[in-house]
Amino acid sequence: MNEKIDPKELKVLADILALVLEDQPGQSLNALETIKKRAKRNTVTGGALKNLFTSIANSPPKNNTTNFYSNPGNDSAELRKARSRITELTHSINRLDATIKSLRRNNESLRSELRLTQESRAEIQSALHASEAKSPFKATVIIVSLLCGLFCGIAGTAVVHSLTAKPPLPDNTIYLQ
Repeated sequence: MNEKIDPKELKVLADILALVLEDQPGQSLNALETIKKRAKRNTVTGGALKNLFTSIANSPPKNNTTNFYSNPGNDSAELRKARSRITELTHSINRLDATIKSLRRNNESLRSELRLTQESRAEIQSALHASEAKSPFKATVIIVSLLCGLFCGIAGTAVVHSLTAKPPLPDNTIYLQ
């Protein structure tokens, strides 16, 4: 590689690679995904990355402001800060992973509850359709019974009236003539 290596990019790459080698699988996977995204964004191939490591191994970059070997006091403080930051990020990622897992479990339980609710709804709808299929017969029976009641009422009224009614008086006007 003929390009000069940016120290900031090298530090970011080193941090990401350190995360890849962590024992926690979620962190390693996230770091690998980050490397893939950065490589895709910068159009870096696997061979170019290999050449970068080879060139770094053969001649490590020299930075005038902070050199790992020249100023161990500053770098150890910076290294401690970086490690504490990495630890914070690790804990944060672990918390987020746990949250995601609990949300996935909650989502699954809600999905199963939804499926049960949908099944119950389907059963209720089929029962409703079955009862609606019988309802025209029920309506006919109700109408016929109302008509029968009406006719029985009229007939009963006529019978009662005929039993209690006085016979009509003969017309006396015939005798007056």
